[in-house]
Amino acid sequence: MKLAGKTALVTGGSRGIGRGIVLAMAREGADVAINYRRDDAAARETAEQVRALGRRAEIYQADVADWPSVESMFVVAGKAFDGFDVVVANSGVASRTASVVDTDPDYWAKVLGVDLNGVFYTCKAAVPRLREQGNIIVISSIGADLCAPFGAPYYVAKAGANALVKVLAKELAAKRQRVNCIAPGMVASDMGNRLVAALGEAVVGTIPLGRIGQPEDIGAAAVFLASSDASFITGKILRIDGGVFM
Repeated sequence: MKLAGKTALVTGGSRGIGRGIVLAMAREGADVAINYRRDDAAARETAEQVRALGRRAEIYQADVADWPSVESMFVVAGKAFDGFDVVVANSGVASRTASVVDTDPDYWAKVLGVDLNGVFYTCKAAVPRLREQGNIIVISSIGADLCAPFGAPYYVAKAGANALVKVLAKELAAKRQRVNCIAPGMVASDMGNRLVAALGEAVVGTIPLGRIGQPEDIGAAAVFLASSDASFITGKILRIDGGVFM
């Protein structure tokens, strides 16, 4: 029970990687506030799974791309949970395939609104509500390292999130509060499954360990970073990708 007595808030916690993180933290003893944008049924299902583990779970609807909504969520959830030991900025969207020249400016702004602004808003609202020696975990992507063609909005947003992690880690270090990042490779989530469907099963052959990741893989890494086992780790990007980026 590495997180016994701890409280956590996970954005985008109703499905996929977010759900994997929520359940991993609950199994290790944490009570969890679960953010979702629109899938109320999935959020309630995830909350029920947490409660079945004997932990407290509450759900909070908010669009992370909208600052007033994020701020309001943290005000309400922060009071309900009396602050947080861990906040995970997980919400994200993929970007459609297009060259930089062909990328619509409004679509660019939409992706960065969730994948970069949403991380900033989450961190901004989380810091005042972090408990002593609390920590923030940002979910990024190895796409920020690979920077493949035809996906600029997503890769640029994730690279910006990586930079934000390092800046905030330096700002909070004096208070012994930590900020780290998990950069997944291909994971069996809605986004990852769509990518496999588009590229074909052969894409799995590009992963040295020979399989795509599971939400549980990311959940285990999040538990580690949130726990006292990682008390001397901050400002780091942990790539969980089966060896794709070395």
